[in-house]
Amino acid sequence: MKIKQVEELVGITRKNIRFYEEQGLLNVERAENGYREYHQEEVIRLQEIKLFRKMDISIEEMKSLFEKKKSLQICLEQHLRELEHRKEDLSKMQGMCERLILEHRSLDSLNAEDCLEEIDKMEKEGARFMDVSKTDVRKKKRTGAIAGAVVMILLMAFTIVLILWANTQDPIPLGLLLLITAIPVIIIIGTLIALAGRMKEIEGGEEDEASKY
Repeated sequence: MKIKQVEELVGITRKNIRFYEEQGLLNVERAENGYREYHQEEVIRLQEIKLFRKMDISIEEMKSLFEKKKSLQICLEQHLRELEHRKEDLSKMQGMCERLILEHRSLDSLNAEDCLEEIDKMEKEGARFMDVSKTDVRKKKRTGAIAGAVVMILLMAFTIVLILWANTQDPIPLGLLLLITAIPVIIIIGTLIALAGRMKEIEGGEEDEASKY
């Protein structure tokens, strides 16, 4: 079956199916025509991946499981311990929220420094709060895409200026000048279209979300 049928059957987007293939969770054979051909085995594997993702089991853990480096029993036991740790961490965050509510704190009366010192102490004891130093994956990708597009556009703009300057020094037929100038213009338009498509893809977020695991 084709990937569109698999999407409808399993309820996983084409983007994420490709992502799981890239991560080595899914091996899909190609038919003689070069297109990927999905079978019932791949459907079952994708259902397993969907289940484990719903349970918040990481890509790395799934790889170990599918490569028979770990049994399902060991994988689930380890994940259960991780969930217990998270539950303890959430309980500490909840406790701080409840205490601040009971103390009737307002933004004016809140002492953020004292709260941060308390959190720092709990983190040294093993608690895990939100890591504020983490880079926003989408922001990083957006910045990279925009930077690449700007460099290409500036390069093509410089090329146009160079062509026009060269024409003032040694004029060429107008038709040829327009043809030569049109090439960097087309590249600029193509770059802008590609950038718009990339921005839309990044905003979709599905692959970004999957890549966090």
